[in-house]
Amino acid sequence: MPERWYQQAVIYCLDVETFQDSNGDGVGDLRGLTSRLDYLARLGVSTIWLNPIHPTPGRDDGYDLTDYYAVDPRLGTLGDFVELVHQCDNRGIRLIIDLVVNHTSDEHPWFVSARSDPDSPYRDWYVWSPTEPPNAEEGVVFPGYQRGTWSHDEQSDSWYHHRFYAFQPDLNWSNPAVREEIGRVVAFWLELGVSGFRMDGAPFVIEEVHPDTADRVMHYEWLNDLRDLIAWRRGDAVVLAEANVPREQILEFFGPRGDRLPMMFNFAENQQMFLALARGSAAPLVTAVQSSPAIPPAASWATFLRNHDEIDLSGLRESERADVFAKFGPDKDMQLYDRGIRRRLAPMLGGDPERIRLAYVLQFSLPGTPVIRYGEEIGMGEDLSLDQRNAIRTPMQWADAPQAGFSPAEETVRPVIAKGDFGYPAVNVRDQQRDPESLLSWFQRVLPVLRESPEFGSGKCTVLDTRHEAVLGLRYDCPTGSVLAVLNLGTDAVTVDLSPQPGVTDGFPVDVFADRDYPAAGDLSAVELAGSGYRWLRLSRAVGA
Repeated sequence: MPERWYQQAVIYCLDVETFQDSNGDGVGDLRGLTSRLDYLARLGVSTIWLNPIHPTPGRDDGYDLTDYYAVDPRLGTLGDFVELVHQCDNRGIRLIIDLVVNHTSDEHPWFVSARSDPDSPYRDWYVWSPTEPPNAEEGVVFPGYQRGTWSHDEQSDSWYHHRFYAFQPDLNWSNPAVREEIGRVVAFWLELGVSGFRMDGAPFVIEEVHPDTADRVMHYEWLNDLRDLIAWRRGDAVVLAEANVPREQILEFFGPRGDRLPMMFNFAENQQMFLALARGSAAPLVTAVQSSPAIPPAASWATFLRNHDEIDLSGLRESERADVFAKFGPDKDMQLYDRGIRRRLAPMLGGDPERIRLAYVLQFSLPGTPVIRYGEEIGMGEDLSLDQRNAIRTPMQWADAPQAGFSPAEETVRPVIAKGDFGYPAVNVRDQQRDPESLLSWFQRVLPVLRESPEFGSGKCTVLDTRHEAVLGLRYDCPTGSVLAVLNLGTDAVTVDLSPQPGVTDGFPVDVFADRDYPAAGDLSAVELAGSGYRWLRLSRAVGA
């Protein structure tokens, strides 16, 4: 049985081009990232997830790629990538990369060939129609920015399918040759030392599309084949899937024995987290955790607050979404696609350090493996003058220095945030490293505790009745022991009684992490919490653990 390292991981997501520039051209690169690995090691992360690093025309932040087997020259070379993997290994850090296999760029040589000749060997690598399909305007992913999912190609005088932008034609996964080629791509990067992949748009990868019908058949067995290939190449490698799907489809993606995808982002709980924070009520998360399907033991959720996209609130009721918008994204330019918010967490919470810390403890207390977006550990802000999702994709703020210490260039790949409460003079790594009360220092304290508490990643989760609307109580049990997370989403101090519940006090409760010093929890009949307060308590631990 391969080690399930991903159930006790802390994943740090970054975009190489906005992390650290090493050669002064204004673009972050692999050598720059390598130079910052000690920072990430001290932070406490165990795994780095890289957004796309392949050659690209740059129309969708690298998700429109032109070569699966290369590194974008702006970011470095394959040699630089191998050195990054080596230096990560030296620090005990794993590396996963984006696997964008639903589509390519329309400048990829495969599509260039496919559109140039109906007899091209790559013609059937994409999805075509000789006439405009009746459902050409249905199923758009980016409302307001995307006209449809079928576009006319003048060169071939035919229509091609694209779930995303028109310059991102979909690969035809119904063609075995496509699946075989993607298998070679996966094997290539595994040989270079990656520990897995984050699969972009997983539901769109496995859907069979036909121009004459809106019905889409889902081929889950393709995921089995991909998992088998990865397991043969590297037994402990993982696929973390982006699959924002209804509850009834979740187990289909994991597989009945966890034999398809070992990890999935928990979009439902992400949306309920923001609803809970907006309302100061634990009820949305109680419902979300209790209604979450039981997943196979080898599988794991990935939790997140902010990722590289907008906060997608499409799973909330209209009134719930309105509450979240009103609290965290009231202005129209803070919203995106009629469903989401394009802001970073710190400004959404008004820069309040207590609420920011509570939000992250809340994420870390939920079942699964936490994923943290770069810059969140220092409370970076957004630049709403940038288009769409680029508002939260600004360069890392390393210091109160020109270009935030990201680059010596006069012009950078995106503008650094220079002004206001979240500009680099006020928010940067260097200053926070010197301040024991900073958000960065707090992250450096909480992440090691989290990694020493495997119960959060692999334990059985039980929701406790706290008898208080604002307080969430979760208990985790696994062979290493039991932990209890108690969090106050309200702003008033409270005392809750957990003692009558069976099994709660089978061990002397000891605080292992809290927002402040509290009186001993004793028999848990009077657990004190400050406003926005939180406590992790260890109830018992297996002998020798």
